[in-house]
Amino acid sequence: MGRLDTKTALITGAATGIGLATARRFIEEGATVILTDRSVTDGEAAAADLGPDAFFLEQDVTQEDHWQMVMTQISEQHGRLDILVNNAGILGTGANQTIEDMEIAEWRAIASVNVEGVLFGCQHAVRAMKENGGSIVNISSVAAIIGTPHLVAYGASKAAVRQLTKSVAMHATNNGYNIRCNSVHPDPVRTNMGDALMSMYGGDIQEGWDRIPGRIPIGTAAEPVDIANGILFLASDESRHMTGSELVIDGGLTAI
Repeated sequence: MGRLDTKTALITGAATGIGLATARRFIEEGATVILTDRSVTDGEAAAADLGPDAFFLEQDVTQEDHWQMVMTQISEQHGRLDILVNNAGILGTGANQTIEDMEIAEWRAIASVNVEGVLFGCQHAVRAMKENGGSIVNISSVAAIIGTPHLVAYGASKAAVRQLTKSVAMHATNNGYNIRCNSVHPDPVRTNMGDALMSMYGGDIQEGWDRIPGRIPIGTAAEPVDIANGILFLASDESRHMTGSELVIDGGLTAI
């Protein structure tokens, strides 16, 4: 038996990167997976590659009506939702994020996706899961734990996800819902977002990755599957005694 047999999962931002790797691991463990993303081309290609247990829906997580549409389709076509992975997020729009130079438009753009998108997801998932239970996994970052002077808005948004996770977890337990809510905190991962982060360290992406062994105690950069395996654990019944917790997958970065 697979670790997610009979489970239906929704993963946002699943066309590439961590979301796609998580969808693949979930399907390998027996789940039916609904992938959502703003990129229709990438999302449809991902679902086709993953096979008959993968379904793609276009979604902008900042729009509540998109959430309502997705949840309605899941209910009508799959019967129930067991797992939500709030993975969709952005590093920024390319504007400056130091505290002295950042403009409020940048702050709001990042918060809209990284905070409000997760809020909408948690709201709709709790409503959908409260009768039968389920697991919500919110993707935060080590940026929620350590200072990010060049990414102030991003760091603050991921800290908000960290706190929101704990509040959702306590709401569920206080109301007797069998819903667990936990957060995952990766270090830089070899994804498109990771490349964008590396480009900030001097402009050359590969040069940025080449510096990782000197920054991460374990000596290597994380691959998407490294994070996906942690998400899989939190989604599965193996983590049944965990809620409001933080799973830090950072190669030892926050232990320095």
